Amino acid sequence: MKRLETLTITQLAFLVQQAKTQTNQGQIANRIPKMAVVDRHCFAVHIFCKSGQAYSTGDTNSVFPLMSAIKPFSLLYLLEHLGLETVFQWVGVQPSDAPFNSLTQLVSDRGFPRNPMINSGAITLADKLPGKDPNDRTQKFCQWLNQLADCDLKLDEEMLASVRSVNSQSNQAIAQYLAETGYIDDVKTALDTYEQICCLSGRVEDLACLGKVLSLNENILPQNRRCVNALMLTCGLYEASAKYSIRIGLPMKSGISGALLTIVPTLGAIATYSPALDSVGNSVAGLAFIEALSENLHLSLL
Repeated sequence: MKRLETLTITQLAFLVQQAKTQTNQGQIANRIPKMAVVDRHCFAVHIFCKSGQAYSTGDTNSVFPLMSAIKPFSLLYLLEHLGLETVFQWVGVQPSDAPFNSLTQLVSDRGFPRNPMINSGAITLADKLPGKDPNDRTQKFCQWLNQLADCDLKLDEEMLASVRSVNSQSNQAIAQYLAETGYIDDVKTALDTYEQICCLSGRVEDLACLGKVLSLNENILPQNRRCVNALMLTCGLYEASAKYSIRIGLPMKSGISGALLTIVPTLGAIATYSPALDSVGNSVAGLAFIEALSENLHLSLL
């Protein structure tokens, strides 16, 4: 396996240019009004290496909500505070072949969320975050992340208002069913917390800082880091996870904002932002970039 540091600036520029040609193949997540107005051709990448070297190029000043890219970290937060045995009473570890917001799958699983990387699992874990109310939970979680990862995440209040204006019926139905089956305590609290943590926002460097925690941070329990990375590999790209574990072979997590986080265990982390999505909800140009980079540098774990 090569090191990330072998990447040259020329290589990086070529791979970014190549990836950006894919943006016309995707669609913006326009069901959230504030997200519908972003530039589909926006592309940013930040790479952290074990040596401390970093690469950064593109629209790196763009601020975006992490959306589902936050899910590995709510899982990590609860694992660190409560332990594996407790957390996996609430969510499973099985990959899903259904869309990330599928109620049908949740019903067929009798209310037990398939994994923490889909909405049912993430809403369940949002219900378990410590704090007296959703605002307090989000603030505590955000402070923990910023301190742990040395990043600068903030809650985007305008994005949150835009998310709330849509009033997602699928998430409402999922939360209602989770409450009926006893997996969450309160529908309103769970959904409010979930929407707030998804609207934690930053730049591509902040997302890469978070990734560094899952790759290199020795303050995290090794079994928790291994667990989160394994679930990202098998579940992080929804029903496309198996396909990309074969094609790329690295733990990854996407968000409908166009965020994409890739972990290269013990070697570094790669964050990309490109808002044009494929039909599953993953960044088209982000995946194209990571696939080419992994192939060029032989980064795959598999």
